[in-house]
Amino acid sequence: MLFPAPVKKVSFIVHQSYLDKVITSLHESGLMQIIDITREDSKLLNEIENCEPSEETNECIAYENRLKNLIGILKTYKISKSGLKALLSPTVIEKKPVKKKKLSTLYREIDSLLRHIEKKILSLDGNIQKLKSEIDDINEDLQNISYLLNFDFDISYLGDSEYVITKAGITSEPEMVSREIESLDGIAGYVQIGKRKEKKWCIVGACHVSKKDKLELIWQRHINDIYLPSMTGKPLQVYKALQKQRDKLTKEMKKLKKEMNELSAEYMHELLVKLEEIQIERVRREISSSFGKTSATYVIEGWVLERDSNTLKSLLEKVTDEKIAISTSSPSSNPDNPPTYLDIPPWMEPFKTILALFSIPKYNEISPVPFLVIWFPLLFGIMLGDAGYGIVILLISLLAKFKLGSISPFIRSWSLVGILFGFWAVLFGFLFNSFFGDFVPRFIYGDENALLYHLDFLGYSIPLDALHKPLIVLVIALLIGLVHLNLGFVLAMCQNYRRGETKKIFKEQIPWFLLQIGGGALVGKALLHIWDLSLPMFIVSSIFAAIGLIALFVNNKAMGFFELTGFVGDWLSYARLLALGLATSGMALAFNIIAQLMPEIVPYIGIVLLFVILIFAHLANLLIQSLGAAIHSLRLQYVEFFNRFYEGGGKEFTPFRVRRKYTEEIVEGGR
Repeated sequence: MLFPAPVKKVSFIVHQSYLDKVITSLHESGLMQIIDITREDSKLLNEIENCEPSEETNECIAYENRLKNLIGILKTYKISKSGLKALLSPTVIEKKPVKKKKLSTLYREIDSLLRHIEKKILSLDGNIQKLKSEIDDINEDLQNISYLLNFDFDISYLGDSEYVITKAGITSEPEMVSREIESLDGIAGYVQIGKRKEKKWCIVGACHVSKKDKLELIWQRHINDIYLPSMTGKPLQVYKALQKQRDKLTKEMKKLKKEMNELSAEYMHELLVKLEEIQIERVRREISSSFGKTSATYVIEGWVLERDSNTLKSLLEKVTDEKIAISTSSPSSNPDNPPTYLDIPPWMEPFKTILALFSIPKYNEISPVPFLVIWFPLLFGIMLGDAGYGIVILLISLLAKFKLGSISPFIRSWSLVGILFGFWAVLFGFLFNSFFGDFVPRFIYGDENALLYHLDFLGYSIPLDALHKPLIVLVIALLIGLVHLNLGFVLAMCQNYRRGETKKIFKEQIPWFLLQIGGGALVGKALLHIWDLSLPMFIVSSIFAAIGLIALFVNNKAMGFFELTGFVGDWLSYARLLALGLATSGMALAFNIIAQLMPEIVPYIGIVLLFVILIFAHLANLLIQSLGAAIHSLRLQYVEFFNRFYEGGGKEFTPFRVRRKYTEEIVEGGR
C-alpha cells in the first residue's frame, strides 16, 4: 500500500482463429491493460503490420449514434427527482439481465426497438421544437406590441404607404425626437414604458414619404426600431389575438411533451441497455487496432498486475487450447514507463481522487494516499477547531452513510471523509474550548469567560483557551508542521532506499535533520531563550548545524540560501492552523454576542431573532470556515508536504474490462 502494486509486462502471439475468444476473455476478466503497439518503440514494428479495426466497428458506431440521439432527446423529457428528494431518495438503477449473444442477434434486437420508436420520437421532438420556436416568436411579438398598447391606431399602418411613412421605436429622448419629426411636417406621439433609472419611451412618428430619408436618419441616430408582425388591428386587439394563439400552441406542446414523457419512462432504460451492449461490442472490435499482425497471427502486448499474471496465463491458455506463446517481464522505469495501480481498500478511494487532483504517483514512487487519510482530515479539524460544527458535520456524514450509502456508492465512500472531518473537528474543538464559539459559557453557564470543562491530563490543564492564549496554539501548530514536514523527509529516505539511491539520503535528507536539530537547539538558546545548553551539547549542536548548512550549499550552490528560506517559509505556513481556527471561533463568538443583544434591542421579537441569528449565522459560518479549512488543509498537503518527497506524473493502470451500469450478463441456467 505504501508503493504501487508491482506489474508485469506481458506479450503473446495468438493464431487469428482464436482472436475473438481472446479479446472476449480479456474484456470480461479485466486483468490486462492493452498497449497500443503502433505507438510503442518496439522491435516488433519492423516485423509486423499495424492491425486495422474490425469491419463491424463502423456498423456498431452507427447503431450507437442512433441510440445516443434518441437517449439525448428523451433525457430532456424525463421526469426526474430533484432537490432534497433526489438527495434523500436517489433513483436506483436496475440492471437488466442479458444473455451472451451474437452481434447479428444484437443488431436485430436494436433494429426491432428502433423500428418501433425511432420515427415517432424524432417526429414528436421535431414538432415540439417547431412549436417552441413559434411560441418564442410570438413572445417576442407580444413584447414589442406591449409597448404600443396605449396607442390607438391600426398597426397595419406601420411601414410605407403611397403617401405616408409610419414608424415606431424606443427612445430615451422623446421630446427632441418629436421636435425633429415635426420639423419634417410630420406628427409624433410617445408614452413612457420604462421606470426609475431605465426610463424609456415608445414613440410613433409619421411624415410624408418624400421625407423618408430624413426620418430614417432620425431613427438611426436616436431610436431602436420595433419590429411587428404583419397583422391588422389596433395594438390591444393584436395583443389579445397573439396571446390566444400562444395559449393554443402551448396547450398543443404540453400534449406532445406528455407523450414524450411517457415514451421516456417506457423506453429510456431499454435504450440505455442496448446502448451499453453495443458499446461493449464496439470496444471489443476497436481494440484490435492496438495489436500487431502477421499473415496468420496477432501480437498483443500489455500490462498485468504481478499477482494476476499466472491467472492471465491460465485464462489465455484455456481459451486457445494452449496454442499461444506468452512471455512476461519485469518493467524498467525507462523506457517502459509502467502504469500505476494503487492497491488500497475501497474506503480509501475518495483520498485517491483527492491525490489525482494533484497527480498520480509514478510506478516506483511512494503513494501518499495512506498519509492523506490521516493528515488531510486532521489538519482540517485543527483549522475548523469547533466541536459544535464538528458534531454537525459528523451527524450529516453518518446520516449520509447509513441512510443513503446503500443506494449510492459515491455517497457511501465520501461520507467517510466527512466522518473523519467531523471527528477531528470535535476533538480539537473540545481541546481548544470552542463549541459554536462561546455558546455554552455564554448561554448556558451565564459566564462568557468560563471554560467548557476542566480536566488535568498528564500535568496539563485542558481545554486550551485558544482565543485568549493563541501563542500556545501557535506553538502546537508549528510543532505539528515540523512533524508533517519531517515525515515527508522520512518518506523521501524510504523512496531513495527502495530505488537504491542511498547517496541521495546522505545528500538530500540527513542534512536537513542535522540542520533542524542543531539549528533548533542553537536558536532556542540564543534567540528564544527557551533552554540552556551545556558545553558538549552546544558543540554537538554547532557541528550538526554546520554539517547541515555545508551540505545544503554544496548540493545546491547559491540556491542553497533559497532552499533554506523556502523550508522556513513552508514551516511557517502551518501558522494557518492557528489563524483559521481563531477565525472560526471569533466569528462564532461575534454571532453569539449579536444574538444575545437582540432581546434587549428588540423586545419580544428579539427572542425570535436570537434563534434565527444563531441558526443561520452559525450555518453560514460552518459552510465558509469548512470550505476554507478544506482548501488550506489540501494546500498544506500539495505544497508543503509533497514538496519533501513527491513528484507524481504517473499513468493509472487502466485494464481492458467490461464496464456495466445497466446490464448484467447471465449464462444459460443461472447468473
